[in-house]
Amino acid sequence: MPIPRFRTPVRRARAWLIACAIAVSAGAAAQVAIASETPERFPDASRLVSIGGAITEIIYALGEEHRLIARDTTSTYPEVAKALPDVGYMRALSPEGVLSVAPSAVLAMEGSGPPATMDVLEKATVPLILVPEGYDRDAILRKIRITGAALGVSEKAEELARKVEADLQAAEDAARSASGGKRVLFVLSMQGGRIMAAGSDTGADGVIGMAGGVNAMGAFKGYRQVSEEAVLEARPDVVLMMERGGSPGLADEKLFAHPAIAGTPAGRNRAIMRMDGSYLLGFGPRTADAVRDLSARLAEIKTAAE
Repeated sequence: MPIPRFRTPVRRARAWLIACAIAVSAGAAAQVAIASETPERFPDASRLVSIGGAITEIIYALGEEHRLIARDTTSTYPEVAKALPDVGYMRALSPEGVLSVAPSAVLAMEGSGPPATMDVLEKATVPLILVPEGYDRDAILRKIRITGAALGVSEKAEELARKVEADLQAAEDAARSASGGKRVLFVLSMQGGRIMAAGSDTGADGVIGMAGGVNAMGAFKGYRQVSEEAVLEARPDVVLMMERGGSPGLADEKLFAHPAIAGTPAGRNRAIMRMDGSYLLGFGPRTADAVRDLSARLAEIKTAAE
């Protein structure tokens, strides 16, 4: 049956799933041939706005940074990117901020928003492509290929994808034997004494698994405030947190004084790791390095059995 065509890879993928569901319910053949998705290319990417740190990193890794005229607040790597005009935080964009730099194209990570802003941008005359988010090796390679196709440099993107894939494979293989399956509690924030932790289907869960660790809160999806009992039952060996702008944020003393943390192996051993958030959770060209760094630090953590 015909597959509806939309302006972005994300929307086309969703449309394909809907079309398949309709076909199956109508008595279509049991085997459905999955057509390979063809990413779009911008008609003119000479004045490009990049929204999403991983996308900006990929553009630089492809050697296509000369196209960039602006970026969002999360796009802080490489350092030179900070010299570009900042159109705002990717989840709190305004249409005026993005369009004020007169872009010829906007390349944005899925999840950029708010929805009202994205609706306005999609209806504007400036072409917009959304890049699907994801938290594993395949997601990183997909970002690279879609970005390359959008800029008309698919061959360069394929070369970069092969290099990144080999690097990720090597990093994950080494991590499996080095990290020892340590239980990791990723704490996003702690407000009013309530811990906001990462469950499955999050960047934290993805990178912990790639580094050979175990997400202590993997039983639920997304980020969620968790009870003291849940933290104690999770028995984390170590707490992992983000550094924000070079600042550690929540002080160690406050974290380890929390009753839930204090009663865990991580609390008793005062085991905490902090890493730059965009580096740790970016899922871009630097992720293999992040996996190696996280794995090496996990290997240093002592468990009760050790």
